[in-house]
Amino acid sequence: MLEPVYTIENECQDCYKCVRHCHCKAIRIVNGKASVIPENCVACGECVKVCPAHAKKIRSDLARLKQLLGTAQNLQASIAPSFPAYFPGISLGQLVSALKKLGFHGVSETALGAQTVSAQTAEFLQKTDLPLAISSACPACVDYIRKYHPEFTANIVPLHSPILAHSRMLKDRYGDACKVVFFGPCAAKKNEADTHPELLSLAVTFSALEEFLESEGIILEQEKETPPDISCAEEGRFYAVEGGMNDTLRDENKGVRYLAVSGLQNLDRMLSGYFGGTSERKLFLEALACPGGCINGPVNPPGSASLETIMESDRISTLQTSSKRKSTEDISGEFSAGKLESCTPSEQELSAALARVGKYSREDELNCGACGYNTCKEFAKALLEHKAEEAMCHTYLRKNFERTSNALIRFIPAAVVIVDEKLSICECNRNFAQMTGTTETYDALGNLNTIPVENVLPDFSELFESVISNGGEIEKFNQKFNDKIINISVFTISQGKSAGAVIQDITRNELQREQIAEKAREVIRKNVVTVQQVARLFGEHVANAEILLNEIAGSYENRGE
Repeated sequence: MLEPVYTIENECQDCYKCVRHCHCKAIRIVNGKASVIPENCVACGECVKVCPAHAKKIRSDLARLKQLLGTAQNLQASIAPSFPAYFPGISLGQLVSALKKLGFHGVSETALGAQTVSAQTAEFLQKTDLPLAISSACPACVDYIRKYHPEFTANIVPLHSPILAHSRMLKDRYGDACKVVFFGPCAAKKNEADTHPELLSLAVTFSALEEFLESEGIILEQEKETPPDISCAEEGRFYAVEGGMNDTLRDENKGVRYLAVSGLQNLDRMLSGYFGGTSERKLFLEALACPGGCINGPVNPPGSASLETIMESDRISTLQTSSKRKSTEDISGEFSAGKLESCTPSEQELSAALARVGKYSREDELNCGACGYNTCKEFAKALLEHKAEEAMCHTYLRKNFERTSNALIRFIPAAVVIVDEKLSICECNRNFAQMTGTTETYDALGNLNTIPVENVLPDFSELFESVISNGGEIEKFNQKFNDKIINISVFTISQGKSAGAVIQDITRNELQREQIAEKAREVIRKNVVTVQQVARLFGEHVANAEILLNEIAGSYENRGE
């Protein structure tokens, strides 16, 4: 089975954008292709949102859903409170109606589980001695703390997430034989379904649901209102917004300070700067992996975390506390610290890895972040962990390209020049300087940069202008240039930007051709004279032979008489 987040490698364009945006750096680059490292990934889905080639995908699970629908079991749907962000203008009743048409026996709201989580969290905060308590609502944040800040695992409130709490409620109501399917914007919920199959059978994204509805010809806008099978949720519907959980807790817990943080980078900033200090009050930290909350989940469209969506979430929810709700469901959960294998390289190993990309001193470490890592040393560590490749370093690639191109230009036996759109020289080799009589300038500066090509090739500057403007290639053979004869080929490098030329001095070849031609002409002349002489001699010989034969013939005729 595929991991919750995976890569279609054939579509990956080696842009490293996923590495830059993955706070966990749970990406491995092999042959320029990015793949997710499952044990490091927390399924926040950020890489899916930013991938320009759409090579990062969230597991669909539609095939498994259709299989469940075909088993005629008691199948219950749980709709996340973030649905207004993905389906603007669609009511809960219309979603209920559509899901019933797909074959679900019952449909209710995940927000009901959220209200239960808030009620029991309020009780926990009253009893706990922890100076800091962290919400358990977001599975991506829970996994992030377990893997990357395991020292804070004990600070996570020991309760299930809203979807697992809702699943527990549905199991209590309809029996353990019923199957629960969650619909929402989240990839991390798939991890919960994989690790808690006894509670949650499947987690399906809103985008996959939309695809399924379209394939069945169900149009949400045309669906009639159908009430959910369990009473509508109230304050729990605001859970999808950053700070929404805190709004359900603020009441009589006067000894608690409520904070909200969204985005793994911000959560990391908070936890990395905490060294066990205490305040007059307990701190409760509502942690969400998606900036702005679940309304900005990985499958939700851009702009879904807008004020308009927040207003709609507020409209369909009530402003009240969950702390006064009576909750008897057993939604207790346990969280254990995760163990990630990570090397701790020595300074010598880091230096050796940096040297592989041409960084030999601190000044060479630009820390530009183009590779996706914040510093060159982080990148070197990734190289040692076989998560990165040398080609990810853009400065290394550029310098390597420059060295290669300079070497090629320098050692090409012909004269080579590159001209920019201003018809000024931006690169050339020494052969070009020698041909154009500018060797002293070239040797003094190491180049002829910024010199107008017209100054050194006055008869050919229009060729560069034409090629830069129109593209293509122009070749001229046996052209006179000063005291030389040349072949020149001018070609486009970047239309409208630059052109190059290769110039061959064929003067010596032409002289050799003339010498050979003259020798040939001389041989021909001698041959003609020889032939003439032979012909003359041969003619005299024939004439003498004719006279002799005539005399012999005559003598025979006289004898016959």
